[in-house]
Amino acid sequence: MNIRDFEYLVSLAEHKHFRKAAEACFVSQPTLSGQIRKLEDELGTALLERSSRRVLFTDAGLQLVDQAKRILTEVKTFKDMASGQAGEMVGPMHIGFIPTVGPYLLPKIVPMLKEAFPDLELYLHEAQTHQLVRQLEDGKLDCLVLASVAETAAFKEIEVYNEPMSVAVPCDHEWAELDEVDMLDLNGKTVLALGDGHCLRDQALGFCFAAGAKDDERFKATSLETLRNMVAAGAGITLLPELSLPKEKQKDGVCYVRAINPVPSRSIVLAYRPGSPLRARFEQLAQAITQQLQV
Repeated sequence: MNIRDFEYLVSLAEHKHFRKAAEACFVSQPTLSGQIRKLEDELGTALLERSSRRVLFTDAGLQLVDQAKRILTEVKTFKDMASGQAGEMVGPMHIGFIPTVGPYLLPKIVPMLKEAFPDLELYLHEAQTHQLVRQLEDGKLDCLVLASVAETAAFKEIEVYNEPMSVAVPCDHEWAELDEVDMLDLNGKTVLALGDGHCLRDQALGFCFAAGAKDDERFKATSLETLRNMVAAGAGITLLPELSLPKEKQKDGVCYVRAINPVPSRSIVLAYRPGSPLRARFEQLAQAITQQLQV
């Protein structure tokens, strides 16, 4: 057996489909299927239930998939350490971003990173927090830039930016002309929010609930832009993070008012595996992002 066999096994477990797993590994379906069969013969145990039309793993197969994931993670760590470039900003780096950070942060930092670290190959991945956490655990991503939540507690975190949120209201709203709004004024109000799976939903609603507001259960947005458009249409009010705000106080039918008492905010961090040998790179990356956001 070899490392490639472990990659085939893990891919099949993730995709639950021979063709899709083969495509992900850039090999033909017969090649992947044949190698899985060869691995079973070498191990002397069945990894799959052959009688099923679906890809179902045996108990032994599931255990070996978990072990294969750990092995692949260790192999990646070994290669990173052996490269002798752990502290140099060169080569590939796979970074995950959540949807409420990536679209607004990347345009601000990518040009700067390319100029500051021309030999760094950035691979950018966007997904919700729980998906990114799993990919970081499996070694598919090197680090994450996201809001610090309970799910990221197992990783090392470097704070990049403490991001305040503002109240977004329609331009004809009674608060539209205010410079700031007390969070306690949300008492009894109904606010629009993102759908389940977005960590910003829980963070924003936490501040709103504490102020006595409630969320509109009839609508759950899939993105911040959907929330913004709903506010512009007069469907309600919401909290939006600072990086997503325009420079203007009012734009496209939406007015942004600073919130106080308390200032709702979230901590944007760079998270990485505790045992990663690339810590020096991550520290440089986090510092560069922080400095760019302070400009």
